[in-house]
Amino acid sequence: MSSTPRGPAIFVADAPALDFLNSIATPVDEPVDWIDDGAGWLDWLKQSGWVEDAVLERLQVQAMPGELENVAAQARSLREWFRGFVLKYKGKPLDASVLTELDALNRLLERDEKFTQITLQTGDTPTLAAQLQRRWRSPDSLLLPLGEVLAQFVSTEDFSNVKCCEGHACTLMFVDHTRGRKRRWCSMAVCGNRAKAAAHRERQKNLGA
Repeated sequence: MSSTPRGPAIFVADAPALDFLNSIATPVDEPVDWIDDGAGWLDWLKQSGWVEDAVLERLQVQAMPGELENVAAQARSLREWFRGFVLKYKGKPLDASVLTELDALNRLLERDEKFTQITLQTGDTPTLAAQLQRRWRSPDSLLLPLGEVLAQFVSTEDFSNVKCCEGHACTLMFVDHTRGRKRRWCSMAVCGNRAKAAAHRERQKNLGA
């Protein structure tokens, strides 16, 4: 488990799939893993908003001893597999040749159980709507929305815009959607300011030399 207090999870990637990769990071000096155990996995999912709180609470109550820890371990394994894929292909568009490398993700997606329900959409005038639902049969099913997010990222994002933060020792990744694609930092408030401060110290040092 992380010896460093977790604190709030980091969501600065401008892409949910990379926010998942950033669930392990070094926000200050020590690495923090927000999903290093079952409780952390549930808390990270809650912060991500991918799963309704009621579902998380029900699965937590129903889970067998060690079951959530096992699912968290699967999530960490998936995270490191996907990190390797992203680092391999970042900076260039994906092509059809990568499909065979996505077998693990497709196998996860095959497990999903979805169905459509007619529901009532509230508002000034309630209306009927067809809404997609998911059967959350066990804690393992918490991996399914994660699979969807990764699949959406691979199939819609331009990997040419995937970058690693240039901050010293920073491990965070992001998608650069800025005009001109000139984003360099995970956050200007953190690594950007650190870089500015370091550059200022260097200029002062050179002036005093």
